Amino acid sequence: MKAMTERRLLVAGLGYAGAAAARAAVAAGWAADGTARDPAAAKPPPGVDLVGFDDAGAALARASHLLVTAAPGEGGDPVLRAHRPALQAALAAGTLHWIGYLSTTGVYGDRGGAWVDEATPPAPGQPRSARRLAAEQAWRDLVAGRAALDIFRVGGIYGPGRSPFDDLAAGTARRVVKPGHAFSRIHRDDIAHAVLAAARQDPPPGARVLHLVDDEPVENARVVEEAARLLGVPPPPEVPFEAARAAMSPMALSFWAENRRVANAATRQALGIAWLYPDFRAGLAAILAEERRERLAQ
Repeated sequence: MKAMTERRLLVAGLGYAGAAAARAAVAAGWAADGTARDPAAAKPPPGVDLVGFDDAGAALARASHLLVTAAPGEGGDPVLRAHRPALQAALAAGTLHWIGYLSTTGVYGDRGGAWVDEATPPAPGQPRSARRLAAEQAWRDLVAGRAALDIFRVGGIYGPGRSPFDDLAAGTARRVVKPGHAFSRIHRDDIAHAVLAAARQDPPPGARVLHLVDDEPVENARVVEEAARLLGVPPPPEVPFEAARAAMSPMALSFWAENRRVANAATRQALGIAWLYPDFRAGLAAILAEERRERLAQ
């Protein structure tokens, strides 16, 4: 593998989490590119060069690090489907040193509320989670020991513009109660924090599994209650899950059908980090402060 002359991150999928990772890379002094399906409509973070997804071959050739956020479809991973020859060339040349793949904790399926850790064998119960696990394996097969591959299994993502504050403000928040049912979540900025920590390590070739979840999996109703408390408004009334399920979409029902608690100790140790927001209380407080600053600046 050739020595790096420049740390350049390509984010394949400059969406909510991908943009945060690109922003963090630029702040750390890296060069960064990001892909978008419609570059004319995209708004990349300052300092990030925007690349059309279909035209990303040249960006792949100059990238030392690649973060893949794009979700797989029925036809498999879209990055592999569109850019396999360019990826194979970059791996053969030794210019691409590290690949990070954002997967999901959904690959573990329903565990009846039990804990899973980074060594737990996956057992996906939903078609989209099975596609994610297949995409993980496709990336393992492509890399085949020629670069480092970090598979990030991500919990529910929240952050500015994507939190219970939005639903409370719109009057659509619901406090669904299902005792003992826990969700693991992660603040958007902790995804970027962990991705950059992993990429900076330049680990040796091979694959590892990392969990991007905070330290406290909890019932969703508690998160809504805390958001209401921070806003100084009454929380919405409790709704038993059995009463709420009739109005839920199939996607929402699929999330509520699975119950697991996801551990992260091995990940934090491997990366040598602490979370910026180790629980939902810290994360929500930071979101509220950031959104209030933005409103004052307008």
